[in-house]
Amino acid sequence: MRFTFFVWTLFFCLFSLPSFAQKVNSGPPQPPRTDITSPAADEDEARARIASEMAKKAAKERVAALKNDTDKLLRLSVELKQSVDKSDENVLSVDVIKKAEEIEKLARSVKEKMKGPN
Repeated sequence: MRFTFFVWTLFFCLFSLPSFAQKVNSGPPQPPRTDITSPAADEDEARARIASEMAKKAAKERVAALKNDTDKLLRLSVELKQSVDKSDENVLSVDVIKKAEEIEKLARSVKEKMKGPN
């Protein structure tokens, strides 16, 4: 009887050890953490975001300036047309020449702004 008890105890111990070893795990498996980023990556992302926002703001300001300049160009062109219509065929006033020069200067400025920052 002792021998049988010893065999059963040994049998129980041998086959229960693997199941104990499996139960000793430190809890459920941890998924890999993807939300951890390095401080340098955060800084680079912040710099990129700031640069993007600054570029958008600069583009909006450039478009607003273009609209203002083209409105002024249109107004000057209309004034030049009216001045030329009033002038004589033999005489052009100094005012007409100044307006033409201002239009030319403004047109070059608009052209450069349309090209954008290169």
